[in-house]
Amino acid sequence: MLKGHQSWVFANRPMIMATGVSGGPFEANGNLANDFDLLHEDLWMGQETYEKAHRVLLEESIKMALQKANVHKEEVQFFFAGDLINQITPTSFAARSMQIPYFGLFGACSTSMEGLALASFVVNNQGAKYILTGASSHNAAVEKQFRYPTEYGGQKPPTAQWTVTGAGVAVIASNDSSKNNPVTVSATIGKVIDMGLTDPFNMGGAMAPAAADTIIAHFRDLQLDPSYYDLIITGDLGRIGHDTAFELINKSGLKLERKQFQDCGLLIYKKDQPVQSGASGAGCSATVLYGHLLNQMRKGVYKRILVVATGALLSPLSCQQNESIPCIAHAVAIEMNGEEG
Repeated sequence: MLKGHQSWVFANRPMIMATGVSGGPFEANGNLANDFDLLHEDLWMGQETYEKAHRVLLEESIKMALQKANVHKEEVQFFFAGDLINQITPTSFAARSMQIPYFGLFGACSTSMEGLALASFVVNNQGAKYILTGASSHNAAVEKQFRYPTEYGGQKPPTAQWTVTGAGVAVIASNDSSKNNPVTVSATIGKVIDMGLTDPFNMGGAMAPAAADTIIAHFRDLQLDPSYYDLIITGDLGRIGHDTAFELINKSGLKLERKQFQDCGLLIYKKDQPVQSGASGAGCSATVLYGHLLNQMRKGVYKRILVVATGALLSPLSCQQNESIPCIAHAVAIEMNGEEG
């Protein structure tokens, strides 16, 4: 059901039935290593290119999610997913392997919540029984496309962020009230916001206004107070973008508490890991949500969370042509079954 101008409410509360989360060696040394299902010892993952390794990450996560859900791939109606590589080829090649009807998505690092919102909408309206959705990124593949090959050793400024090597996938299904699973209850679809920033090494600063705009729209459309949620978490704003978004939201009249407002890109790595401003990548919010955050919800740490994944809709060509960076954010509200407001 449409609520307000840009939000959906899912009356049937689609269920996050199971998840699969894989990562690389850098993530294995991070804060959330125990929340991954599978961690690789090197970036090659037995493949001859980083892009092929990227595909493997996603395929592994899909298989793990299906296995935990006890669902065969032939039972899944649709697959909603994407990544950051040109023409989202790692995801498309994984879809080729899986042979599940496929919607390829590109929302940059907002893809995880774009996919979850769309999957929830379809399941809520009985358009499918099972949907797979997810997002992924690979540090070496993405960095060489958008910045420099890692072998080049180019110096990054303090505003830069570290692309996550990881994939997070979920099986979305019709609700079963007998199961204590997380459910999606609403989503707010973002607008493209462009404040004229042109520095591709400051993604957090560029994306912060889009995150703030979507969060403000969510509370306006649903007529909720921020205190409704135990946690409001952005996807990968990093230190600079997170502080900027917090300031913009509070200037709007919404009052967030600092401890209530967090960022996936500030959670995944340890303070002594050289990630400059924090983590980024389409796999950042996907791995943190489908691994760490849902584990925390199942343990009772959180009952209601709002996940706001942010994306910078630039390309290497647009940067070379001195275009500014258009950004977007999509939000999905998740609760534990039985937590009806």
